[in-house]
Amino acid sequence: MPPQMGPRDRFARFGEKVRPRDVKKSIGRLLSYVNEDKGKMFLSISCVLISAGANLAGTYMLRPIIDNLSDKTADAAAKLQGLITMLALMAILYIIGVIASFIQSRTIIKVSQNTLKRIRDDLFDKLQRLHIRYYDMNSAGDIMSRFTNDVDNIGQMFDTTILQCFAGIITLVGVMVLMLVTNLPLALITITLAPLIARAAAEITKHTRKYYRLQQEALGAVNGYIEETITGQKVVKVFNHEEKSKEEFQRLNEVLRNNQNYANFLGGIMGPCMNAMSQISYTITAFIGVMLAFATWTGRIPASSIAALSIGELAVFVSYSRQFARPINEISNQMNVIMSALAGAERVFRVMDEVPETAFDSNRVKLTRVKGDVVIKDVTFGYTPYKTILKNISMYAHPGQKIALVGSTGAGKTTIINLLTRFYDVNSGAITIDGIDIRDIDRDSLRENIAVVLQDTHLFTGTVMENIRYGRLDATDDEVRAAAVTSCAHTFIKNMPDGYDTVLTGDGANLSQGQRQLLNIARAALSKAPILILDEATSSVDTRTEQSINRGMDALMEDRTTFVIAHRLSTIRNSDAIMVLENGEIIERGTHDELLAMKGRYYELYTGIKELD
Repeated sequence: MPPQMGPRDRFARFGEKVRPRDVKKSIGRLLSYVNEDKGKMFLSISCVLISAGANLAGTYMLRPIIDNLSDKTADAAAKLQGLITMLALMAILYIIGVIASFIQSRTIIKVSQNTLKRIRDDLFDKLQRLHIRYYDMNSAGDIMSRFTNDVDNIGQMFDTTILQCFAGIITLVGVMVLMLVTNLPLALITITLAPLIARAAAEITKHTRKYYRLQQEALGAVNGYIEETITGQKVVKVFNHEEKSKEEFQRLNEVLRNNQNYANFLGGIMGPCMNAMSQISYTITAFIGVMLAFATWTGRIPASSIAALSIGELAVFVSYSRQFARPINEISNQMNVIMSALAGAERVFRVMDEVPETAFDSNRVKLTRVKGDVVIKDVTFGYTPYKTILKNISMYAHPGQKIALVGSTGAGKTTIINLLTRFYDVNSGAITIDGIDIRDIDRDSLRENIAVVLQDTHLFTGTVMENIRYGRLDATDDEVRAAAVTSCAHTFIKNMPDGYDTVLTGDGANLSQGQRQLLNIARAALSKAPILILDEATSSVDTRTEQSINRGMDALMEDRTTFVIAHRLSTIRNSDAIMVLENGEIIERGTHDELLAMKGRYYELYTGIKELD
């Protein structure tokens, strides 16, 4: 079997130097998922502009209101009338801003959820097309974390962060323009302090980027280990490895905690640092503004001077000064979400960028009317470059023949099956079906013509009928029942509470291992594939059930080319040819009687002189 990466192996890379990620590319790919909702996105952006403009204009109304009230020469009635008019206008502006914000919030949620749906659809679609090697080298928990943690982080960014940052930029530009209009010297002083704040944010962000990425990877490793431990809980308990499992989990959890500490600490200090610098900037602006306003009020600065500042202008400018710092702080604080989302996006896109299993299958041969003539010629293969599993293996199976593969664990029996189904491609040599190299055959077409019963069963959530029909989705109910009869599953199915409509959950947890395997065999019986592969198909059933299955298997294998892997040699006596493998080589081949006459390895295994490892 292909080598699996243990938690320690997967986690070893976390100590390595992390290469800078392409932030621009990740953002571009994320935004490409919004294209189908460009109209809604345009509406959201328009509402942001309206809301920001209304709030800025509402604040600017303070200038005429205060200046009108401070004008001692104006009539009291005129002051009151002007005050009411200005306050009414201010209220209208703020109401417009609130309505725009409401519409923007509702719209962006729809855009966000639609975007996440498209990302999940693409990610799941890609996972269906990935090579089996990818699943062998990555834990299920780590893959699952792409759908949960990583996509959730992306969703959080789309829900709030993007438009908040856009609103912050609009507000920042608007405030800057209005400050320049209100008082140029004071505006220049305030704006000069802004780069210092931005520089501080950039320095903190530079360091947080690395730890947010490490945090996401560490989280994937923890999830992967949890998934492995829960799935293998019986094995853990049988071997009393609870303490060892806890130690391993604590080690992984410790690394996750350290990465989260660094990421959250650096992200957490950004807000206080920005607020402190903003307060300093605000204090300097307010102090200078008060001095200018006092000098203007006392006449030391002429009203026509560019530095002149009325009391109303001072109030407005101080308010804008506060607003000028606020979007910078908000954008800085949102960088935590952005960095986490981009780290998640990078992991998601890394999966999407994997070369799919069918990437090179265009213009491949589509099989029609397959006879089932299989030839394996001089095949050499290894899952890694460092270890060869099969060494110049050659065999053939004529249409309708039954070929048995016997050998110790690790001899290469299952590897031959993996190559026949093109889960992996041979390193050298060739496998042909009806004279066509399977590498020249479209994978879907190839697998449509091969039915497989694996040693490890897997049942899906659904009825018994639906699980059997998985072997051929267009099969009728009668055909499903006939397949169950052939596999000897009909008897126990009809005794279930709802018969074929009984719902199975938890991978068939309410069935015995033997019953689960019978349903697995029924799937293959339902398939019309001319080539059949039985990988330890009866290993999980008792001897009595096995005898019944073998009778059904004889009907199942009729007119099909069949490859059988079995430890119980009594089940393969009627095979047309038996191949005995050791260390990736065929050491004996022949019929049952021929191999017994040789008095070699097969004879020793069959008579019990030696046992399979």
